[in-house]
Amino acid sequence: MGFIKAFSGALGGTFADQWKDYYMPRPNVPSTAGLFQAVSQGQNNGRGENYKGNDNIITNGSKIIVPEGTALITMQDGAITGCIAEAGGFEFRSDDPNSKSMFAGDGIFKQTIESTWEKVKFGGQPGSQQLAFYVNLKEIPNNRFGTQSEIYWDDAFFGTQVGAVTRGTYTLQIVDPLLFVKNFVPTKYLQPDAPVFDFADMDNDAGNQLFNEVVGTLSAAFSNYTNDPSKGNRISKIQADQVGFAQAMAQAVEDAYHWKSDRGLEIVKTAILAIEYDEDTKKLMKDVKAADALSGARGNAFMQQSIARGMQAAGENGGGSAMAFMGMGMNAAGSAMGAVQQPATPSSYQPSFAQPAPQQEAQPAPAQAEQDPMTVLTEKKKLLDAGLITQEDYDKIKAQVLGI
Repeated sequence: MGFIKAFSGALGGTFADQWKDYYMPRPNVPSTAGLFQAVSQGQNNGRGENYKGNDNIITNGSKIIVPEGTALITMQDGAITGCIAEAGGFEFRSDDPNSKSMFAGDGIFKQTIESTWEKVKFGGQPGSQQLAFYVNLKEIPNNRFGTQSEIYWDDAFFGTQVGAVTRGTYTLQIVDPLLFVKNFVPTKYLQPDAPVFDFADMDNDAGNQLFNEVVGTLSAAFSNYTNDPSKGNRISKIQADQVGFAQAMAQAVEDAYHWKSDRGLEIVKTAILAIEYDEDTKKLMKDVKAADALSGARGNAFMQQSIARGMQAAGENGGGSAMAFMGMGMNAAGSAMGAVQQPATPSSYQPSFAQPAPQQEAQPAPAQAEQDPMTVLTEKKKLLDAGLITQEDYDKIKAQVLGI
């Protein structure tokens, strides 16, 4: 038993008019629904082969619509009997050797569904209960996550443990409808007239379990992201990188709970609404910002301005302190300025400044000591009497000392 393709693509108005008796999705299904039952539309009224009209039996000649973005799964007595993962119109046949139990199309799910089908297919004959369900293959939005207290992870950039309280949302996608139905959807959603399996339903225990698992792996998700060199190891990029953090979160839940391999589920995108870091982490981030500000060309310009202001201040003060500062020499000043070109490292969070080579302080020129005029003239008179200077020389000195 299986299906025969009637047409591909979207359902047109002409076919809708011709197919007076067919199955299609139930109305008013929310966008956060993962699975919902196919319901019969119209009555046969004596046309075609679908003449039994029994509840929960898909009879020969039944027409089934598969809209874009959905997969149809048929079940008999709780076992999966068919799967259609391409849009179009199909006819159910239990006695046609050309009918197929599985249509995967050429989309991204083809290889996955074909591989899973070989593991879960059921080849029984039409029996007491046959049901059809649609699985939502679109991104399912508004799945929330959040923490009430700090979570902690080892951060590669800081080189230590950091912590934060965070909340946000993620979009979820069912990437393998067969695994999703077989391994994850509770039985109460696979019964006749079953409620919609809605991920946003607070009474959906399976949906709540996913929330708890995401929260339980948030530390690992943050660690995956901040320890990935391709992301720059910077937590400041997380809120702007929805896809990148989603990949880190998907890897965390896959490692811990095997969402994709066991349940056919995958996290596609995230939106972090808030991150509130703890006090220690805030201090670390403040130190890193200061180190970043003093690294590279910006830090070099800052140091040059600082040295220039220091030289100017020393020159204005005058005296020995000014001469001592200038005695450093331009080479020493250049060494100090060149030190800021050393990049700030995560392990220290402080710019590394090279120490200038020690310089001998320049000695100020000694000022000529003022002497008593009588002493000076007495000494010069002795030189005159000894014949070491002439009378003319003595007279000049005398006039200079006495100011005459």
